[in-house]
Amino acid sequence: MIKFSCEKVFLQNAIAVTSRAVAQKSSIPALEGLLIHADQQLTISGYNMQTGIRTNVFANVVEGGNIVLNARLFGDIIRRMPDDMITFTADEKMMVHVSCGDADFDILGLSAADYPDLPEVEDEYAVSMQQKVLRSMIEEVAFAVSTNESRPVHTGALFEIADMSLSMVAVDGFRLAFRREKLEKLEGGAFSFVCPGSALSEVKSICGDTEDLVTVTLGKRHVLLEIGDTQLICRRLEGEFLDYKNAIPRKNPIQIVAETKALIESIDRVSVVISDKLKSPVRCLFDHDKVMLSAKTGNGEAKDVCRVSGDGDKLEIGFNNRYLMEALRYAPADKVKIELNSPGIRALLRCPEMQAVLKDRADTVKDRCGDGYESYVAPTRAVTVVETASRKAYDDNSANNTLLKAVSGSRSGATVHEHKRRLKDGRVITVRSYQRKK
Repeated sequence: MIKFSCEKVFLQNAIAVTSRAVAQKSSIPALEGLLIHADQQLTISGYNMQTGIRTNVFANVVEGGNIVLNARLFGDIIRRMPDDMITFTADEKMMVHVSCGDADFDILGLSAADYPDLPEVEDEYAVSMQQKVLRSMIEEVAFAVSTNESRPVHTGALFEIADMSLSMVAVDGFRLAFRREKLEKLEGGAFSFVCPGSALSEVKSICGDTEDLVTVTLGKRHVLLEIGDTQLICRRLEGEFLDYKNAIPRKNPIQIVAETKALIESIDRVSVVISDKLKSPVRCLFDHDKVMLSAKTGNGEAKDVCRVSGDGDKLEIGFNNRYLMEALRYAPADKVKIELNSPGIRALLRCPEMQAVLKDRADTVKDRCGDGYESYVAPTRAVTVVETASRKAYDDNSANNTLLKAVSGSRSGATVHEHKRRLKDGRVITVRSYQRKK
């Protein structure tokens, strides 16, 4: 026998939070439901064998017990109840009666004996930080979490805790996102783990825009996140995560500053001719105090100019338009400082609060700390081959022809473009890019 009463708003919120971890379809019917546990207080749990969410609800418990109710049905019933006190009773035959005002429902529950226990997490290492900070970190990194199951460890985000700071990293093979923040509290010394991306999405939804603390506890196989009256438990991802530290370029002689919003709008304009069927990179020619953007597909050709500060030395790089815009949209700053080296090397975007690395032949990085936020992006169809040579090699036509043939021969049916420029130190850079024909 179970009997309790609770305000609708408290019960509805608890059901909404815990339902996120309920299995959509399972060979165990109980996993498609919520576990209602009434004792000294009311606790509601959802679990899909990968991620579990448990939350406490303020309620007046008259008689304790356990029962499992279908999550969708129970949620629909409570959501349609009047905004008043809800009375819940369940008998030994698992028949549940829910009433509020003049509304009454009778539904059949399941035995709680069939519901698996949520994992217990050993208190080995723990760290605390503000909810709004963790929420912001997840929001600015989660877009780069991989969905490719061939590398399971990259379907999550790396947490590195050391020196009273937390670094969060995500990579999907096309882009990499990195963010760092100071910590409120650290117990047990330095540690690291990979948290599944699906669990991070739920954590972001649960965390509020508040300075209340969230505690992250690392166990041998699981991670526990305590957010107010709610606990989220998920399995750690095992495997070797990418060595992201070597992906961030440090020496970039060309530097320009751009308005983030203006650059996003320019990219958006030239992206009009790009579609899922007709893909093309956005070509960015960095010149003196301006960036000339262009894209060409079967739909047509688009060009635009974005005003910047600085000289890009006529360096031209092609980017995937969606990756480039995502890197800029998640940048928490009005201006970005773009540091460039050459088309085949990542370009670094900086500002007082953020950095972003944009890579012409690879994909995305992010970071935000004293040194900021980082991100690198690659074109979809264009590949750039860069050759650095002396003045003699520059004039050696046979050497240039040999390289051009090698590039064309290895990529049959491609249109090859060539661009040469002499650097201030006397070196000559020959850039050859090809675009596959449809």
